[in-house]
Amino acid sequence: MSPEALPPSRRSLLRAGTAAALALTASGCGFSSAGDPAGQEAAQKPIDVKVDGDLVYFNWADFVDPAVFEGFQKEYGVKVVQSNYDSMEGMAAKLNAGNRYDIVFPTAKWAQRLAAGGRLRTIDHSRLRGAESVFAGYGYFNDPWYDAGSAHTVPFTMYKTGIGWRRDRLGDLTGSWDDLWNAGAKGKVFVLDDRDEVLGLGALKLGLPLTTGDAPELARVTDTLRSLRPHLRGFSSDSYNNLLNGNADMTQAWSGDMAAMLAQAEDPAVFGFETAREGAPVNSDCYAIPANARHPGTAMLFIDYMLRPENVKKNIEYIGYPMPVRGTEDTYAALVEPFPQCVVTTEDLKADLFFRNGDQRGERARDAAWTEVKAG
Repeated sequence: MSPEALPPSRRSLLRAGTAAALALTASGCGFSSAGDPAGQEAAQKPIDVKVDGDLVYFNWADFVDPAVFEGFQKEYGVKVVQSNYDSMEGMAAKLNAGNRYDIVFPTAKWAQRLAAGGRLRTIDHSRLRGAESVFAGYGYFNDPWYDAGSAHTVPFTMYKTGIGWRRDRLGDLTGSWDDLWNAGAKGKVFVLDDRDEVLGLGALKLGLPLTTGDAPELARVTDTLRSLRPHLRGFSSDSYNNLLNGNADMTQAWSGDMAAMLAQAEDPAVFGFETAREGAPVNSDCYAIPANARHPGTAMLFIDYMLRPENVKKNIEYIGYPMPVRGTEDTYAALVEPFPQCVVTTEDLKADLFFRNGDQRGERARDAAWTEVKAG
C-alpha cells in the first residue's frame, strides 16, 4: 500500500488503567457477572459455524485491511457493520452497557477480565480450519495465563514495547531503558500516554515486577520517573508520527507502530528501534465473541477467514503488527528488516512480561502512581 494510504497510529488514543477501569472490575480482576444462569449456560454451548447474520464488528480503527473485509463480505454474502473504540475501557463500558457485538478484540489482560466475568462465548478450536496454524505453531497460546486453554479467545496480533529514535540526531543507543535519559535528547523525548507502559518501564529499569501494585515499590518507580520529567516533551501514543515530523528525537513505542512507520519514512536508516535488556513488555490482542452476540456463527467464519495465510499476510502489511499464524513469519520479517527487534518470538512470549490484572488495592495504587507521574 502507498505511504499516503497508511492509516495513522493504530493506538494513538489508547489510555490504559484509568480510574474507569476499576469501575468495570469485580474484586479488581474481572467484570461483574450478568447473573443469568441460562445465559451463562448458553455462552458455553458450541457455536455453529455458519452465516447467521451480518457481522457486527468492534475494534480499534483501521486494524483490518479493507481488502480483507471486502473479500469476507463477497464470499459469505454478508455486511461488516463496523464500530470502533479508542481504549479498552471504552470497549468494556459498551459491553457492560449491554451493547451487542459479534466480535471484539481485547488485549490479554482485558480478555481475562471478560472471560472471568462470563462475558465471552467459548470457542471450539476444532471448528476453525485455521486453528492448527496458530496453536501448533505457537504453543504458548494453547494455555495462556489470561484464558485457560484459550477457551474463549484466539490470538490476533502480538507486539512488544521498546524505544524508537532518530539515528540522524542521536547516533546509536545502548539498549537500555536508561537511554530515555539521554542528555542529547533532553526536551525531545516522549513516553506513551499509557499507565501500564510508563510504570512498567520504571519498574523494569529498577528490576521490579512489571505490574507491581506494592506501594513502596511504586514509590521508587515514581521517583525514578520524576527524574525523567526534565527530559520529556510529553506523553503521547502517536509514537511514529512524533518521530517522522521531528517532534521527537526519542520515544517509547509499540513495535507494530514502528513497523508501520517504515512505510512512511523516506529513509528508514534515519530511524532505529530497540528493546531494552532489562525487559520488553509483550502483549497480544485477541479475537473474542461476546456472550450476547447475535451472530456468533458469522463471527466464527470471520475468525477462520482472518486466519487464512493469504489474509494474515495482507493484514500484517497493512497494520504493521505480527500475527501468530505459522507460515507468515517471513512477511513480517521482511516488513521490519530495518528494525529486527520488532519481531516477536516465542521466547519473548515465554519471558512472561505481559501486563497483569491486580487486585483492587494494587490497581488503586497504580492509578495513584500514574496520577503522580503525569502531574510531575
